[in-house]
Amino acid sequence: MCGRYVSTRGPEELTRLFDVSRWNPEQLVEPSWNVAPTDQVWAVLERPDRTSGVLERQLRALRWGLVPSWSKGPGGGPKMINARVETVHEKPAYRKAFAQRRCLLPADGFYEWQPVPATGTAKAYKQPYFIRPEDGAVMAMAGLYEFWRDPAVTADDDPAAWWTTCTVITTEATDAAGRIHPRMPLAVAAADYATWLDPAHQDPHELRALLAAPADGRLDVRAVSTAVNSVQNNGPELLDSPAAGAGG
Repeated sequence: MCGRYVSTRGPEELTRLFDVSRWNPEQLVEPSWNVAPTDQVWAVLERPDRTSGVLERQLRALRWGLVPSWSKGPGGGPKMINARVETVHEKPAYRKAFAQRRCLLPADGFYEWQPVPATGTAKAYKQPYFIRPEDGAVMAMAGLYEFWRDPAVTADDDPAAWWTTCTVITTEATDAAGRIHPRMPLAVAAADYATWLDPAHQDPHELRALLAAPADGRLDVRAVSTAVNSVQNNGPELLDSPAAGAGG
């Protein structure tokens, strides 16, 4: 976890929910019922304005799969979609971002898989489950973001010169989610958004204290279509209940 999630809210709704003051309308992320590693995802973060220096809350499109600034290439990004809360403040790939570049990754919910053993009439397969807040509220998954300069691009002002990537912070799963998978994403409560996003707050113990289970553990878990197993599939039908006897 977290390897796939659902994010269908548009930028207009997200800017309202997260009190965003800057969003570039030219940046668009389509609603997705099957967000996968390397996809562009919405992220809420705070950066100082280049002219005034005033901290602004922004909505940005980032690539999921963190590439540390010191990486020689972007190849490791897809493997770094998650950062474990137990070590995020210590690992070289994450510790600087944890201190200075934290974000929120809005989600409707996330997927986990549970192995189903083979029977006399069916082969083994993995059954996907969709896990979301019981009240249907947005999940503000705790994340980190990083900038990576592509040395193959000469001009700094070329948009292709810079990659902005992100990762989801995870912890041991509890409650309903723990019955499906041992790990789950961490979330930040609305009352703590400002503290989490402010790059001036850098105490790792205080920051980790802001993280909690999504929806305070009040989560709805239900089996969904195995069509979600393929990243090629997308659409609201992925959240349908599995057909009787379906598998594989």
